[in-house]
Amino acid sequence: MNMAIVQEIRCPNCGAPISFEPGEIIATCKYCGYTVVIETGKPFTFEHSMLLNRYDQTEIEEPIRNWMREGFLKPSDLARKSKITEKNLVYTPFWVVAVTIETTYKGIFERITPPVVKEGKINKKYDWLVLARKATAFPTREYDVPLKGKIPYDFRKIESFAKVLNSEIDKNEAEEVAKQQIEEHHRYLAQQDVDKIIEMKNDIKIEQTVYLHAPIWFIKYEYKGKTYNLLMDGATGTAIKGDIPSSGFGIF
Repeated sequence: MNMAIVQEIRCPNCGAPISFEPGEIIATCKYCGYTVVIETGKPFTFEHSMLLNRYDQTEIEEPIRNWMREGFLKPSDLARKSKITEKNLVYTPFWVVAVTIETTYKGIFERITPPVVKEGKINKKYDWLVLARKATAFPTREYDVPLKGKIPYDFRKIESFAKVLNSEIDKNEAEEVAKQQIEEHHRYLAQQDVDKIIEMKNDIKIEQTVYLHAPIWFIKYEYKGKTYNLLMDGATGTAIKGDIPSSGFGIF
């Protein structure tokens, strides 16, 4: 079994050890909240924000049970018969890339005879969420991040039982990922209007990029002898994505 080698650097601000694992490139001191670029030891110069978690390990059970009761796809006895086996609060790192984009496209509309050539424009603004971890699956498109509630990162607001993950990608990589994903999304939108795209041009402007830690509860529960996963937003108490026993629908 391969174990990740945890390394340490000294916090330039308070001198405390900052632990990090191979692949992590931005780390935050748990003692003073100072954020540093590991490779260079330079201070982190971008906005570092966080969302506040509103639930402790007991209180989070209420929104979990409420989710279990909602929706016609779930077994009627799910809330009563299931057992919550794990409740782990993880401050998960994201890059939030504020983007404006204008897409112009030309394509062939084949749903009529004869086919016609159509042109169109798509103008959008996004706060595009990019997970700052490489090997972790997370449904970013289904996470409606409550950005209005963000505050400057404050290590004193982090619960003692919570885990804080470091970032494995930097700002530049996050912006490239966001651009690629947005362009793919706009190709999908254009294909709702035309059947074959002949030309497509994207004018993307990045307005701001913010590094954000969000409180995500990773929940496991048992129902009729099987284990299921659920992700809960600790800032709002809403479910991000979860396994439903009757449908076999899963997160990962």
